[in-house]
Order: sequence, then C-alpha cells, then structure tokens
Amino acid sequence: MTDREQVSFWFDPVCPWAWLTSRWILEAEKVRPIDIEWHVMSLAYLNQDRDLPDDYREQLRQVWRPVRVITAAIEQHGRSYALPLYTAMGTRIHLGKRTDWDAIIAEALAEVGLPADLAAAADGTDFDDALKADHHAGTDQVGADVGTPIIAVGGTAIFGPVVTPVPKGEAAGKLWDGVLAVTSTPGFYEIKRTRTQDPDFE
Repeated sequence: MTDREQVSFWFDPVCPWAWLTSRWILEAEKVRPIDIEWHVMSLAYLNQDRDLPDDYREQLRQVWRPVRVITAAIEQHGRSYALPLYTAMGTRIHLGKRTDWDAIIAEALAEVGLPADLAAAADGTDFDDALKADHHAGTDQVGADVGTPIIAVGGTAIFGPVVTPVPKGEAAGKLWDGVLAVTSTPGFYEIKRTRTQDPDFE
C-alpha cells in the first residue's frame, strides 16, 4: 500500500488566491496519495504593523472576522471543521462575491452544523492567541515576506503555488508533483513571474 503524504495548508478565508490554491489541492488529493490538514493564517495580523492607507486598514479590520470564527470553531469543535467552514465561507465570498460578513458567517455556520453563537468570535479577541499560534506555525517556516497560502510537506514549507484557473484531474496531480519536486530540493527558494490574470473562479 502506498504511503500517503501528509500536507499542511494555511489559508486566510478572504484571500482569492488562497481559495484557488485550496481548490487545486483538493483536486490533487483526488489523484495523488495526500492527506491535508487545514490551518488558519491572517492577512490582517500579517499586515497590522505595516504602513497602510486608511481604507485598506479598514478592510483589514473586517477580514479579522471570518478567520476568527474559523479559529473559534477549530478550538471548540475540532480541526475537522476548518475545511468545511472555509468552503462554506469561501463559496459565498469568492464565488458569490459577497462582503456582508454577518450573513456570510451565520449562513456558513448553519451550513456545516455549528452553533450560531460562534459568530460572536468575529468581533472578540478570545481566540486571537490560538489564531496567532496557528498563523505562526506556517509563517515561521517561510518568513515574513510572503502571504497566503502556505503549504508544508516533507519538512519544507512554501508560499503558493499561486495559480488560476484551478487545474483539474491529472493537471492538478502534475502540479502537485512539481510542488514535491521543489520542496524536496535542498536550497530551493523561489520561482516567480508577474501575474497577468485576475483570479478565475470558473
């Protein structure tokens, strides 16, 4: 029996690029022997001490909310809820192009069968220490000059891959093979080119 590769994936639910990468790795899981553990990170926390325009800082204040709720769900009900809650929120945020955070959070909690009172975590700080710990478990492996998503496999973590649209079937598997190739190469650090496409959610 083939051993399954253990993979850790860090996401912020509001990031469109992380959403696309998450949908890709779920496709890869169908055609490659991998098991994924889902972790949260926060773009708001990552950027909180940076010199940012006021309007962007207000956006960051709002994006604390969904990731706090997912963290609360993990802490109170188990990490197995991370992916379904992320999917429920992300479908509304990225495919539905919605920003009505209270409704998104309430609907997502109901969809996955979690208590409605978890929504209170959106505007509190009770779970921020747990959120920051999960965040640092990913970012401390790759450094501060990256964002979301982060993937860790075989003792190596990387930012990305950033891809659009989502590869499906064997194409998803081949991209995973490439991730394994670079993460298993000692001293490998970066492949990058300028993005010329907006996120394609089709």
